[in-house]
Amino acid sequence: MIPLRDKVRVRRLPLVTVLLIIANIYVFLKEILLGPELKDVIFKFAVIPAAYLHPGAWTVSQAIANSISLVSSLFLHGGWFHLLGNMWYLWIFGDNVEDKLGHFRFLVFYILCGLVGNWAHIVTNIHSNSPALGASGCISGVLGAYLLLFPRAKIITLLPLFIFWTVAEIPAFFFLGFWFLIQFLNGFFTLPGSKESTGNVAWWAHIGGFTAGFLSAYFFRIRKR
Repeated sequence: MIPLRDKVRVRRLPLVTVLLIIANIYVFLKEILLGPELKDVIFKFAVIPAAYLHPGAWTVSQAIANSISLVSSLFLHGGWFHLLGNMWYLWIFGDNVEDKLGHFRFLVFYILCGLVGNWAHIVTNIHSNSPALGASGCISGVLGAYLLLFPRAKIITLLPLFIFWTVAEIPAFFFLGFWFLIQFLNGFFTLPGSKESTGNVAWWAHIGGFTAGFLSAYFFRIRKR
């Protein structure tokens, strides 16, 4: 299922959503220009789970580096498909969530969901030396918030129908509930035994971010006077 747009109108310009999209695209273009140096930058600014949960992980210098990586990794992406997929979902769902939360609260919420997603990935891959990067935890948090705030909203969705494609209106609770189920099943079945169990997808970052977004959106939203 590919979301095309939703049918919820916004009352204010989604300024933070637009700026986040611009920032992510800008950082990715800078990645491309790094050439051979990109690998070193990725290992410095992405999240390496094994660097967080061992006795020497939180010396002063290492703690600073780890803390920076928890945030900087949220603005790095592994390829055009990774970047465009995340930004497309942010564009469709982020404006409505920002409208409900307000600009500053939305930015704090976005980063918080990304941090929770990173930690969910870390604790489920404690031996992994593979860098984890991307805004997926943040975007998942936005989806979780959207499910809580707009469960009955209609999502205009492109659906595969055998060898053809069709467009349908799908309720948000079904679209996002199905999306989360896919993430959870993939995360659950990649847990047992393997040190590098998640492959190229940080499923538990998605699960952690979505859960954080769903649980915290109620408290972040603007209260009506």
